[in-house]
Amino acid sequence: MSAPGYRREIGLFSATMLVAGSMIGSGIFLVSAEIVRTGRTPGFLMLSWALAGLLSISGALSFAELGSAHPRAGGYYVYLREAFGPMAGFLCGWTSFLVIECGSIAAVAVGFGRYLGTFFPAVNDSSWWIGPARVAEWHPFPLAAPQFALGPYQLGLTPARAAGIALILVFMGIHAHGVKLGAWVQNVFSMAKLVALGALILLGLLLKPQVAPAMAPLAAEAGSLPFLTALLVAQVGCMFSGDGWQYLAMVGGEIKEPRRTLPRAMLLGTSLVFGLYLLANLGYLRVLGPAGIAHAPGDRVASTTLLALLGGGAEWMMAGAILMSMVGWMNGGTLTSSRVYQAMAQDGLFFRGAAKLNDHGVPMGSMRILAIWACILTLTGAYSQLLEYVIFSALLFYAATAAGSLVVRGRTGAEVAYRAPTSLTVFYVVGSAAILISLLIFRPSFSLPGLALVLLGIPAYLLLRRGSAVVA
Repeated sequence: MSAPGYRREIGLFSATMLVAGSMIGSGIFLVSAEIVRTGRTPGFLMLSWALAGLLSISGALSFAELGSAHPRAGGYYVYLREAFGPMAGFLCGWTSFLVIECGSIAAVAVGFGRYLGTFFPAVNDSSWWIGPARVAEWHPFPLAAPQFALGPYQLGLTPARAAGIALILVFMGIHAHGVKLGAWVQNVFSMAKLVALGALILLGLLLKPQVAPAMAPLAAEAGSLPFLTALLVAQVGCMFSGDGWQYLAMVGGEIKEPRRTLPRAMLLGTSLVFGLYLLANLGYLRVLGPAGIAHAPGDRVASTTLLALLGGGAEWMMAGAILMSMVGWMNGGTLTSSRVYQAMAQDGLFFRGAAKLNDHGVPMGSMRILAIWACILTLTGAYSQLLEYVIFSALLFYAATAAGSLVVRGRTGAEVAYRAPTSLTVFYVVGSAAILISLLIFRPSFSLPGLALVLLGIPAYLLLRRGSAVVA
């Protein structure tokens, strides 16, 4: 069962807002440009988002099935451990801590500081308070993935990075007082994000653009991927713009009636977000056309759309919406991720102090470790670069977790109050496998580093099991 001290205080509405608020980040405002450059046509753009929506809903329902069987803190770490054994769970938690979750928090923190500079120019990433210590570009896989590079980095503290670190620490302080307060904050920001995204959609679908867009598809370029391959590769941007539905499972020990609430909130939140994403892209197409989306400055598709509709001031409006979106995502990410490492610590696979809960039922030891590592990563300033290269490993664990729901079903005595449709679970696993294979073949600079990071967890796990590693 859930760890002693966890309190079930998240109801259906808060659970749905946690799903929706964790999914809506900055991706929907940016990634459509790369998708159009990959597929070149309006139909390709819409099909990419529709496929990602169906895949995400299928994956979310598979997670909900496992959550009904194991309604406790830890999310996919617990599910993989129960389905495939402790090493599978550890590899997931290892990668989650080093890069996937803590890295996401660091990347959003850096982005928050930079967007804050739109309103406060003194908050920038060029004025150095400490540093910089420059790290040259490094190609760790010169033969297998020569295009993959880490860096160059400028390590140190700037006003923008300090703002991001401050945001991490603020939410750590908020969450120290219990999940009920964190859920309330998430409700406020999630509703605000939904309203802002809805306003963007209404403007894009109803207002007349100042210049009529060109609706012709982009001309084919040399080296363009075949349609099906391009569709699979494009899923990276779409699915990870909607990434975040898995966070609800991490607080399974704090959800009221989890066997009913988890599947309902997963379905409602994921469907709501991808429905809005499809409408937003219809608005982009109506205002900008394929060429306008593909060539939006800095890939800022939403900002370019508002500029075409409203003229001056659109950049400020969009920067404000993205800031709000980042703050809301940060609340959900810091609230949920610490539960994974608390569950690992209970199993002796993480720092022992991370297993303890405070008087409010919060794993503050785990949260402090998470915050320290995320703040260190924030000091790199360009951590979002590394984050791009672990998309492969994140999708690998999501697919393995969904497959685990089928494994759990076959076990005698497995208590499952909710079963996802088998066809949807198989669709998610097969679809994810196809995306992973496509990335290995056509985007090795993205996929091989993520796979290498996962494999490095195997010797780390063996050392921990032998008691050779120091876990204090």
